[in-house]
Amino acid sequence: MDIRRVSRVAVGICLATLAVTAGVLFGAGINQNAQIVALRNHGVPADVTVTTCLGLLGGSGSNAAGYSCRGALAVGGRRYDVTVPGSVLRAPGSNVRVVTVPGDPTLLSTRGAVASEHSSWRVFVLPTVLLLVVMLVITGLVLRRQRARGTARPTAAGIQPARRSRWGLRFDRRLGGAARGV
Repeated sequence: MDIRRVSRVAVGICLATLAVTAGVLFGAGINQNAQIVALRNHGVPADVTVTTCLGLLGGSGSNAAGYSCRGALAVGGRRYDVTVPGSVLRAPGSNVRVVTVPGDPTLLSTRGAVASEHSSWRVFVLPTVLLLVVMLVITGLVLRRQRARGTARPTAAGIQPARRSRWGLRFDRRLGGAARGV
């Protein structure tokens, strides 16, 4: 097994994973900001009537971590089965005041959450940092590879001039061998 080849593949997989993760985080940030803007600009008040609540278990399963409630939402003459925002135990038949978007009634939030949330550029900080890391690593690898190949450029005749190694050997590509040089 060639360790160089394995390390190249590992670095490539890591860089691809970081790039995909950054792309997914950018998409999630765009979606989150769009949802906040839609709720703030186009949201209408509505009531959700709680139908069921289930306890969520946390840790080892011996303690409650919250509750997940479902309810009925009526918007524009249509009835929708939705998840009630929050993790509070609610009695079946109780009403929860929410804000929803008429074109997408499953997008809903409590009035307090809509009032306190704003779209933000901060959701793009982490994906930007990840992309910068990917670009810096790729740039470093490209520069390292160029340095390893030498800085000599082909001449007009297509022949590269000789270059020197660290130990004073001159490698002449025209002749295909190494010669002790000055």
